[in-house]
Amino acid sequence: MIIIGAVFTILAALLHVFIFYMESFAWTGEKARGVFGTTQIDAENTKEMAYNQGFYNFFLAVVSGVGVAFLFAGSTGIGAALTFAGTGSMLAAAAVLALSSPDKRGAAVKQGAFPLLAVVFLVIGLLV
Repeated sequence: MIIIGAVFTILAALLHVFIFYMESFAWTGEKARGVFGTTQIDAENTKEMAYNQGFYNFFLAVVSGVGVAFLFAGSTGIGAALTFAGTGSMLAAAAVLALSSPDKRGAAVKQGAFPLLAVVFLVIGLLV
């Protein structure tokens, strides 16, 4: 189960790296505006905020990825702690998005599905 949790952690990290790219580097482009539902003016006015927010997503991906590396290296305690810190934060951010922006619940589900599965499988794997 730990391996399945690690796979979902990697998928969550990859998704957050993609979100990092979209927010930090492609924010004002047509594709990113379509994904996030912003206008050109809104994107221009919020590009500094999105740039910063994108790096939050990147750092969560890095923490999660380092956690998986420790899991695979046999350091289960360190790996689990880092993996739970990264995926737990991703999951919490998805919950905040769902609760604060009902119109973005679909995005919250997409953002939170991999981290949720990672947490569930890692907990099961560590308890069994």
